[in-house]
Amino acid sequence: MHTSLLGSIVTWIVNTVSVLGYWGIIAMMFLESSFFPFPSEVVIPPAGYLASQGRMNFSWVIICGVLGSLLGALFNYYLALWLGRPFLLKFGKPFGLTEDKFERAEETFRTHGEISTFVCRLLPVIRQYISFPAGLAEMNLFRFLLFTGLGAGIWVTILAYIGFLVGNNQHLIQAYSHKSLTYIVIAVVILVALYTVWHKKWRKRK
Repeated sequence: MHTSLLGSIVTWIVNTVSVLGYWGIIAMMFLESSFFPFPSEVVIPPAGYLASQGRMNFSWVIICGVLGSLLGALFNYYLALWLGRPFLLKFGKPFGLTEDKFERAEETFRTHGEISTFVCRLLPVIRQYISFPAGLAEMNLFRFLLFTGLGAGIWVTILAYIGFLVGNNQHLIQAYSHKSLTYIVIAVVILVALYTVWHKKWRKRK
């Protein structure tokens, strides 16, 4: 049942992207990057598959995927800036935004805004929510977009490449996505460890 439903959703996405083209990628990645529970794993790989057939341009798939991610992140950023913390906690619960998740994101962001933005864009579940503390803290917009774009760009490129290689095979897409995510988590742990060492040395010098 679950596999059949996922297959139907992916088929619909492939057809939608075929009809709407790059605007469809932007729109769906906007939803994925905002607080709507819409996974990028069912958006970008089908677009990569269409690129492998010559029906889309691979580079433009990535560019539109990143652009949609940035627009969704900006939506969350300004939503947090405009509505404030109490409103987000009250109305974000149906979308999985609990007070515990929010407080952890806030605490991490207060001390390590840029690295938090970059790293969290690579991780599932929390990639959407990091934009909220960024907006509340009024993080420099250029830096926010830069580190959001870097993180989103890496993930979008990986997913597009998976779709380009394995086509519309959902089992292979899921397998390669999970494998890629494992490598990303390992890389993130190493990056955070290096950053922590550098940050401690920098604070001592300062």
